[in-house]
Amino acid sequence: MYSNYEIWWITGAQLLYGGDAVVKVDAHSKEMVEGLNASGKLPVKVVYKGTANSSAEVEALMKAANNDPRCAGIITWMHTFSPAKMWIHGLKLLSKPLLHLHTQYNAEIPWDTMDMDFMNLNQSAHGDREFGHICARMRVRRKVVTGYWKDPATQERIAVWQRVCVAWADSQDMRIIRFGDQMNNVAVTDGDKVEAEIRLGYHVDYMPFSEVMPFFDAVADADVDALVDEYFRLYAHDTALEDKAGEGYRKVWNSAKAELTLRAVLEAKGAKAFTTNFDDLGDVAVDATGRGFDQIPGLASQRLMAEGYGFGAEGDWKSAALYRTLWVMTRGQAGGCSFLEDYTLNFDGSRSSILQAHMLEVCPLIAEERPRLEVHFLGIGVRKTPTARLVFTSRPGAGVTATVVDMGNRFRLIVNDVECIKSKPLPKLPVASALWVPMPDFETGATAWILAGGTHHSCFSYDVTPEYWEDYAEIAGIEMLHIDKNTTIEDFKNRLRMGEVYYMLNRSLYL
Repeated sequence: MYSNYEIWWITGAQLLYGGDAVVKVDAHSKEMVEGLNASGKLPVKVVYKGTANSSAEVEALMKAANNDPRCAGIITWMHTFSPAKMWIHGLKLLSKPLLHLHTQYNAEIPWDTMDMDFMNLNQSAHGDREFGHICARMRVRRKVVTGYWKDPATQERIAVWQRVCVAWADSQDMRIIRFGDQMNNVAVTDGDKVEAEIRLGYHVDYMPFSEVMPFFDAVADADVDALVDEYFRLYAHDTALEDKAGEGYRKVWNSAKAELTLRAVLEAKGAKAFTTNFDDLGDVAVDATGRGFDQIPGLASQRLMAEGYGFGAEGDWKSAALYRTLWVMTRGQAGGCSFLEDYTLNFDGSRSSILQAHMLEVCPLIAEERPRLEVHFLGIGVRKTPTARLVFTSRPGAGVTATVVDMGNRFRLIVNDVECIKSKPLPKLPVASALWVPMPDFETGATAWILAGGTHHSCFSYDVTPEYWEDYAEIAGIEMLHIDKNTTIEDFKNRLRMGEVYYMLNRSLYL
């Protein structure tokens, strides 16, 4: 996926010091770009686009970046003094994410040999402030990374931004299919789909479940058989499930056909995410052999999430989109991510925690051990029937969870650092689950989440840090609230109040 994109590097310069100086600037820039690409730290290739020495050159580069679908973002660096007025017209046009790298070609000052020629060619301390001023004056959203370009810490911050840029690019043509509508009377899973497309890029389509059935009928039995065999190879299971005459096998077989059906729909519609709602499954025909779309597609949702399809339960299209974005951000990393729901509380003093689960739909990428394929009666919703699912618990470790809510005049991204802890067995609740303590502690973390209007659904990852979501919010131009180890309710309430004032007084920032 990342190989489909590139990040452009533009070096700010000018012709005041003569053509020979620009040649040296160009040589240094090429060496730096080659060094970054060879570092092994950056997931996306950096492409050097030359020096910008005039307003016309800047404008041409920005237009080219906007029109190139491979360009996921631009890194700018002022090797020397680059008068910022020449950046105005280009920055007004730029629609791609921007990173301003404040660095220098030389790591140290050459104390014994430094002369005016060196000073003229190494003025990042000067030029980057000039560029930073015009970005601030124009209210240009950007990330600023300060540090030596060979320093791994600097490279890692660039890498985080690159991952977010690719996820942002991926979301700009994201189509989300809602199989049925949302659960009746639920507020938090709904929102302004028109504003979401304007602000965040993705498009939400409704698809009644009746339109799914032609895809279901077109699935070949041989393909279903092959997928069932794959299930038995991949997942631990009771061998009784392999009895083709048993109800368990039939339920697994029907789940496999549901997975193939949903995948076919998503591929045909060019969709990257989907939602389900058990209220809309209704009475779907089952033939005389018991084969049919007879259960909530929980197993299908689990496996499609692992492949990268966004998912949201109960029609939650915002979570479906956010999960897809999270999955793209974390490609190539080992921790895993999942859609999750706050299910029930466990009061245990300083280790009070929240059990994260759902009826069925938790992604196996976060499983601590090999998932088990099981069939159990599901006593919820209109389809109360034995249902196939993958059962596991998440592995212990630090992670970050996030959600997006519609506040009426803006979208708000809420991010919470959490610690997944070991769960006790749940013999009577055979579903996938995670158990976590929200930071800084259960009482403060849960209270802050509720005060911010956070949903009962969120998208969790072991791999991302809050910096990923900070970069995402900056690119998208949406509000972000971070709940971490230092959060206090008093300070958090003040942040909420300041946010209300900010967005009330600066409505133009969100129009």
